[in-house]
Amino acid sequence: MNTLAVNLLGIVEHPEIDGMNPYRIDADGRPYVPAGDGGIVLGVRLGDSAFGFDADHAAPGVCLVHPDPAARHALTAYACVGNEVVVRTGAATGARGWVVGKRGEAGRVIVSMAQEHLAALRPGDGISVRGHGQGASLGVPGVELLNLDPRLLGLLPLRVEAGKVTVTVRGTVPSRLAGNGLGRPAQMWDLDVQVTPSTPGLAWLRLGDLVALDDIDVRHNMGYRRGWRTVGVVAHGDSPLPGHGPGVTPVMTGPADLLAVTVDPDGEPALSETALSGAPY
Repeated sequence: MNTLAVNLLGIVEHPEIDGMNPYRIDADGRPYVPAGDGGIVLGVRLGDSAFGFDADHAAPGVCLVHPDPAARHALTAYACVGNEVVVRTGAATGARGWVVGKRGEAGRVIVSMAQEHLAALRPGDGISVRGHGQGASLGVPGVELLNLDPRLLGLLPLRVEAGKVTVTVRGTVPSRLAGNGLGRPAQMWDLDVQVTPSTPGLAWLRLGDLVALDDIDVRHNMGYRRGWRTVGVVAHGDSPLPGHGPGVTPVMTGPADLLAVTVDPDGEPALSETALSGAPY
């Protein structure tokens, strides 16, 4: 079955601070200012460490929203990792980029583009998104795709054979480390994982990496299911907030015996500007 594409409008977000107090409280009770949480983030790129910045939920690019709540939810639900975007207004008009993930908090779409184009953006600029991918299938009964442009499948480290999918990932995250995002719809939210550079096997976690979430089912709302597995893309960096951490946008889910993973701690991130620019658009 062919999947439909839809043209969507995203508005470049302005960072927000609630009230006159700029501080949040970290896991050890210390106040901090949440720099990098939303808006246009400069100097953060796909391939950078998920722990490499003194920031809060820093994304590799710009977050898109919409002033109408219903349209914002649709933007978040229909946009998929790998979708092409085009700047339609402002000094960066005509610049192109790609959706690389989603965030919660009422819905944000994360877009990566070249640094010179990010520098020319301003909050309020309009960006069109070619929403394509929800409803796509790998053709393996029991394994579901979501949040993924099917044109990326040929560029990702996965293979389908004998009724089974095998994906190469940076590492695996046990369900006990799942944080913010549990109970939320996976088509509109990411799942923060409570990992640090000292978490075994994840010290070199980078933005754009694929990771496996063991015993997590995201077919509907994200939650625990023994014997299940979800694979997702690391779309934003870590956070000092308790219950938060690097954000993973789910792209496939299924029983662990049908969705196998191979761990490669030294490979290149699955998503990069080079790889995305080579997708067959």
